[in-house]
This record gives sequence, C-alpha cells and structure tokens, in this order.
Amino acid sequence: MAIHPTAVIHPKAQIGADCEIGPYCVIGENVKLGAGCWLHSHVVIDGLTTIGKNNRFYPHACIGLQTQDLKWKAGNKCYLEIGDDNTFRESTTVHTATGDGLKTVIGSHCNFLAYSHVAHDCTVGDHVIFSNCGTIGGHVTVEDYAVVGGLAAVHQFCRIGKMVIIGGCSKVVQDIPPFMMADGNPAVCRAVNKIGMERRGVSSEVHEQIRKAFKYLFRSDDTVRNALEKIKAELPHSPDLDHLVAFVEKSERGISR
Repeated sequence: MAIHPTAVIHPKAQIGADCEIGPYCVIGENVKLGAGCWLHSHVVIDGLTTIGKNNRFYPHACIGLQTQDLKWKAGNKCYLEIGDDNTFRESTTVHTATGDGLKTVIGSHCNFLAYSHVAHDCTVGDHVIFSNCGTIGGHVTVEDYAVVGGLAAVHQFCRIGKMVIIGGCSKVVQDIPPFMMADGNPAVCRAVNKIGMERRGVSSEVHEQIRKAFKYLFRSDDTVRNALEKIKAELPHSPDLDHLVAFVEKSERGISR
C-alpha cells in the first residue's frame, strides 16, 4: 500500500491491500475501498460508499457525496456501491441515493470520461461508457455495454437498454430500447447498433431479427402495442429479441420513436 503523506484518510475508513492513494486525496469515515484501487490526486470519496477492487480515480473525481436531490433528508442512510475495474476520469461525479436505505449502483468494467455524472438512485450495468460530460439524472437505469455520448443528457427515470449508443449532445426524455442508436433533441431511435452488436458477438441471425423488430417499432404507423404483437407473432424467438420485447413492454415513460 502506498499513501501520500498529504492524503487525508479517516481512521475508520477501510482501505484494501495494494491501494495507491496520491496527494491531497480525501477519504471519508464510511468508505470501503477494495484492493488494488488507484487514486491519482485530489480525489474525494465519501458517504456510505463501497468500492470493489482495481478501480482507478483521476484528479478531482468526487465519489459518494450527498445527492443533489432536494428530497434528501438529514439522517437518511443513503448508499453507493461500485464494482470492480472501473475508471473514473477527471472531475467525474457519482452521488449516493436519496431515500433512506436506498442505493446508487455501478457495475464493473465501466469507463466514465471527464466531467461525466451519475445522479442519485441510478443503476449502471457492466462495460458501460460515459463520454465526456455524459450525464444521467436520478433513477436512471443503464444496461450493459451501453454508450452515453459526450454532452448527452438523460432525463430522470429513463431507461437505456443494453448495447445502446446515444449520440453526442442528445437530449433523452424517453426510454431507449436495447440494441438501438439514438440521437437528437429530443433523441429518437435512428437505427440498430450494428457495430456494437458485432463487437459483442451477436449472430447475424439475431441481428436480422432485431433489425426487423426496429422496423415494426420505429418505421411503421402501428402503435407500440400492435408492433410488439407482430414481433412476437412473426419473428423467431431468441433471448436478445425477447429482452427487447420485455424492455419495451415494461416502459413507463414510453420509447423514443
């Protein structure tokens, strides 16, 4: 373990083996930092925050601070949980939840570029990328392998499906179903994320199913309900297609058409 003499670490903080903590970092009383984490300098980690192993934090990242939600009340126990092997670049901010006993959760192998923001009560999956200044509001869900473009903003309570890519400067106000490319202000689904699916090993057969489902949902005059019925009746079932259908069926804000 290597801790710079200017770092301020609360005596009750739990620091894992082989961590490197650089100059002027501040770690709060209730922080649990897993083995092999690396803090460059001027990093602040506070709150009821549990962090897994091998995470990297760059200067001025602020992790686990109190939510900006005005509904927060003093005395609430609000948590943040972060998995393994994530990178938080310069000035990234991640906040704890708002309600008593609730959590903000980030998975593993994610990459948060400079000035990106994860708000209270969000759930972010694995292998997610936030480009510079990518921002999600409270209670947002981001599934695995999604990409939030630079300067893109996602409204509270929206859901971003797996393997979605959101274009830079987009304004997302409704759910983006899995496997889609979304862009615009407000964002709409423009096409299937063909390259992302290929990189994740999705077969050409499944890709064709998703492409046809996209046409039913986004290139026809049918209602969402009718489009879903046609997808279920006319396209071969697969786990990925079933996930897309279930995602849309559960949408409360509607999908970005």
